Amino acid sequence: MATDINERLTRLRTRRSGLDRADRVSKDAATSVYAKHLLGEGWEKRAKDQPHTRYCLGAMQEVDQEYTRISVETAERVGNQLRNGLDAIGVMVEFRLQGSVPLNVHIRGVSDVDLLTLDTSFLTYATYGRMSLHGAYAPPGHRTSLSVLANLRGHAERILANKFPAATVDTSGGKAIAISGGSLARPVDVVPSHWHDTIDYQTSKLERDRAVTIMDKKLQKTLDNLPFLHIHRVNENDLVAAGGVKKAIRLCKHVKNDAIEDGRKMVFPSFDIASTMYHADLSALRVGAVYELAILAETQRFLDELYHDEAKAKSLYTPDGSRKIFDTEEKYQGLRSLSYEIDELAREVAKEQSYLLRQTPDATILDSRKVLRETYVPSL
Repeated sequence: MATDINERLTRLRTRRSGLDRADRVSKDAATSVYAKHLLGEGWEKRAKDQPHTRYCLGAMQEVDQEYTRISVETAERVGNQLRNGLDAIGVMVEFRLQGSVPLNVHIRGVSDVDLLTLDTSFLTYATYGRMSLHGAYAPPGHRTSLSVLANLRGHAERILANKFPAATVDTSGGKAIAISGGSLARPVDVVPSHWHDTIDYQTSKLERDRAVTIMDKKLQKTLDNLPFLHIHRVNENDLVAAGGVKKAIRLCKHVKNDAIEDGRKMVFPSFDIASTMYHADLSALRVGAVYELAILAETQRFLDELYHDEAKAKSLYTPDGSRKIFDTEEKYQGLRSLSYEIDELAREVAKEQSYLLRQTPDATILDSRKVLRETYVPSL
């Protein structure tokens, strides 16, 4: 890689342990982060004298489950305080998690958790859905999504500031209220929202088919998302790939973050990285259950294919089917930049695993890919 791999390994450890964001959590949580950082993780002891391989192995692993548990519990704690405050003024809500934490593709020990705060007194629905056509919904009255969500957000901002006086409550975001520090063990993004019953949901009654409507305060408009369908479909493919899809997603996210910290520009949102790797060859990723570096090989192959086949890349849809992944040129250029970074990593890892490659200056990426697919890295 055209960078200092030891520096990237240090960043990887810091990111995974949460040390890079220890100033955004409570003092007790920060102490725990420091302690776990000093203990290290199992992947750090593998592939001795092969730093690129060690980086790759570490970047694919899920964040320590204890860290994830703390993130979820912190979101629940914030939700409980919000519920109590909103109940007191007659606003009924329920909560769900969305994003990388419930999907388990987060890469930071201290990750922001998205807490959907759903006003249950109001919903919208697809008028041509089965339930709508059978008259299952009451008339909406004079309230609108924008007015309901603006009201909910105003209440939530005041309650959070009151319930967590020592925390930092950042209300500048368009879609979420960010709260961190004070007594909170993890940062939480509170997202005011309500349900939207899609045509599919009205038939299936499965929550994964149900959309949520959120508000962009800055633009004063609403947006519909399908966060649970995204999670469901990525989980399905990951199961087929024996965990390979999520490992590829985490790998890409770490490489992207390190490239940016090295000064490179790369506009490629995490949601779109996950959506892209959802379309990779699942059978090739499945090989990674034993030959872990095969996940790097397939990630490199698939991103390289999209790099050279712009039409194919721009035809791919997000897992929830709501839009094309590369709906801006900037995102496609971000994909190309990531592909270049993954190429470099694949070459360096393959050279560490093959004496012949190290002695062959004109070896191709195909040669590197073959080595990666066939190499077994011993566990501890």
